[in-house]
Amino acid sequence: MSTPAADAQALPKPRLSHLLDVTAALAAHAETHDRTAELPVDGLAVVHEAGLLTLTVGTGYGGPGGTLADTVRTLTALGQGDPSVALISAMTLFAHAAQARTHGWPAELYAEVLAESAQRPTLINALRVEPDLGTPARGGLPATTARRTAQGWELTGHKIFSTGAAGLRWMQVWARTDEDPVRTGAFLVRTDTPGIEIERTWDHLGLRASRSDDVTFDRVPVAAGAVLGLGGQGGAFSPFAGGGEVVGRGDLRAWNALGIAAIYLGVAYAARDWLAGYLQERVPTNLGRPLASLPRFQSEVGAIQASLVSAGTLLTATAESEDPTHANLAKTVVTNAAIDAVQRAVALIGNAGLTRRNPLERHLRDVLCGRIHTPQDDVVLGAAGRDLLEGTAR
Repeated sequence: MSTPAADAQALPKPRLSHLLDVTAALAAHAETHDRTAELPVDGLAVVHEAGLLTLTVGTGYGGPGGTLADTVRTLTALGQGDPSVALISAMTLFAHAAQARTHGWPAELYAEVLAESAQRPTLINALRVEPDLGTPARGGLPATTARRTAQGWELTGHKIFSTGAAGLRWMQVWARTDEDPVRTGAFLVRTDTPGIEIERTWDHLGLRASRSDDVTFDRVPVAAGAVLGLGGQGGAFSPFAGGGEVVGRGDLRAWNALGIAAIYLGVAYAARDWLAGYLQERVPTNLGRPLASLPRFQSEVGAIQASLVSAGTLLTATAESEDPTHANLAKTVVTNAAIDAVQRAVALIGNAGLTRRNPLERHLRDVLCGRIHTPQDDVVLGAAGRDLLEGTAR
């Protein structure tokens, strides 16, 4: 059951009309965040103050009820400014979107989340990946275990690639119970609970400021009802909770696929814009005019633009339909178009594209991370091929 709308009246109002300003504010510090690999606290504050971190809080909770299309538009803008900020923000946006549709959080806990969100960035993420299991999207049970206690549960385990770990307020920790038969679910843990340790392990090629570090849980207490999707073994993968929820017109997994794609499309937009400026400003002495005036450069930039316009159109249309049927395919197509665009930009200008004083090499490192996110290309394309060959594709 949703909380009274009045509980969230103080949430900052989303200013979607100011997305260009937010992009510029994030871009101003993205290089520093990349070099220091520190959590981008200032960038997250910008997103919060623009009302974007709570964009997807449901109207039943007094929030704006941002749609999937709104979220894709927002994450594209954030990704264009600083994709590390965008990825951390995306996890919180997905959690609020899931709550608006499933009402899985206990009312009193979610009311607490909203009260804090009105005052400061309040970050949520689902922690699922483990050292031995890898990505749960490919099957298997977590080693992280929830043991029954008189007060509820006691959580012990180890999660890796926990985006924004040091800045999170709430973790949705995928774990198995010690029961027979085993059940799995996402246990809701506030990060000031005793027994949680964050180990700074993230040292990555791209999205360096996303601080996707390791988190260990040593007999962490969890209230009896603070569990999402507690059910039978495994279940369909969901980045939002413990199982595979299907709500209304769309599977919530479409939010993950399209939201992630939006971030990397934003990175490609940033690379394209920098490339255009560089070509307009670069005047070799032997040429006496900007590189932008040469047909070869015009043609290649045109090809990049054609690819990105097509990818953006596909992403927007899929998000607006809220039909999950083609969401995974759209993620694959859009992400690969973004990667190809940045690689072509680097190839076009040579050494300048890989020089650290220019942002293009950072955009290249960041955009390559798009291939890593679930759902990965081999899974998506394999499923699409099987559906078509078996006559079940739509």
